[in-house]
Amino acid sequence: MKAIHAFIHSHKLSVVTLALHKVEGLTGMSINDVRGFGHGKNNTAPHTVVDDLIDFNPYVKIEIYCLDKFVNEIVSTIQNTAHTGLRGDGKIYVTDVNEAYRISSGERGEKAV
Repeated sequence: MKAIHAFIHSHKLSVVTLALHKVEGLTGMSINDVRGFGHGKNNTAPHTVVDDLIDFNPYVKIEIYCLDKFVNEIVSTIQNTAHTGLRGDGKIYVTDVNEAYRISSGERGEKAV
């Protein structure tokens, strides 16, 4: 099992979500509004500081937990639909999930996903 964490621009959420609905085997996803900053290639300039607060960029974080066989299709779908061609389109991270539990039924492992 894998966890996919994708950070994308907020204005791309609808198109990414619609595309992910077409992925067979995807059982769901969670969305969080997040803020952050990153240093792109050749970008070492400090971020704006206003009243002692760093000027963070708004993003949406998508969390998906899935079986290994769906990872490539899900990642590809997010990459293709979230891409704008501009710097700062976001990032996707994939990590291993050791165990999953479904609270309602007590199922464990892949059955819980």
